[in-house]
Amino acid sequence: MKGASALFRFLNDAAARGERTALVTITGVVGQSSRAPGTHMAVAESGTYHGSLSGGCVEAAVVGEALRIMKSCIPECVRFGAGSPYIDIRLPCGGGLDLLIIPDPAQESIKAAQRMLDGRVAVALVVGRDGGLATEEIHASTIGWRGNAFVAHHHPDLRLVIVGHGTETEVLAQLAYPYGAQVTVISPDADLLARVAEWGVPGFLLKTPARSDHLRIDGYTAVVMLFHDHDWEPDLIMQALEQDALFIGAMGSRTTHARRLAELRSRGVEDVALKRLVGPIGLIPATRDPETLALSILSQIAALYQSLILARRLQPASRSTDMENNPLRRVAVRSA
Repeated sequence: MKGASALFRFLNDAAARGERTALVTITGVVGQSSRAPGTHMAVAESGTYHGSLSGGCVEAAVVGEALRIMKSCIPECVRFGAGSPYIDIRLPCGGGLDLLIIPDPAQESIKAAQRMLDGRVAVALVVGRDGGLATEEIHASTIGWRGNAFVAHHHPDLRLVIVGHGTETEVLAQLAYPYGAQVTVISPDADLLARVAEWGVPGFLLKTPARSDHLRIDGYTAVVMLFHDHDWEPDLIMQALEQDALFIGAMGSRTTHARRLAELRSRGVEDVALKRLVGPIGLIPATRDPETLALSILSQIAALYQSLILARRLQPASRSTDMENNPLRRVAVRSA
């Protein structure tokens, strides 16, 4: 799920304040749903929560159930919507959600999951019907029920490294940060770096058209070059192409990109590497203003990130939980 690291941090912070917590997991979907199996919501004893399961349809009721389960100290499976014998809560889409709610999830496992995601490593969270919690390598499991435990997959957040100067760089950072990407700006413009720092975006000064110690990327990272002076690009593009990346792209027209490729070939970059370099960038062709270009670029990258996550799901989760065979069966739904 998107933003899992922040959700785990919410649980850790609440526990550090001495609050009891609950972890809620979608384990099955009946009909239509805006959230997929494996999506979590975290609830603190104060009634605050992080994450969503339906876009606002059931969250208040989920908080109420989670608070009740905290008091009982007994994990439960709860059905909301279609298939529940109670009519307190209905999803407008007509679907149903099966939830596993465990009180006081093991902090050691929550911290381990957060460390892995913060370290840019994907993690599988194994949530037991008995309230047990464990982490494991994501490649060793598939999403869904495994015996009496549900396995959820979580991937590092999208990271966006913007290398450039000018209004395009600033606007893209301004758009990507609230989207939830981990944004970093590398620029020769110290004033621009000071402005993005006010939003909480880390920035690093690029003093010469050379490689940067801060251009460290991985398979969940997109690198976008936004230079009007393309002499800044070659060494940085070569550095990026030497690393695994979700996306590497550079601003400019088709003519500019052809010149860029020719320059990189003259420096010894092979065609197999150059095929990874995208240009022109963005979903909307021939944009003429920074705002549309930023939206176009972010949409392209977000689509690639989503495709990557979907491709790494080894198999889909079960569409519904086997509630009848669940020893913790609870289908009654109460209003919060």
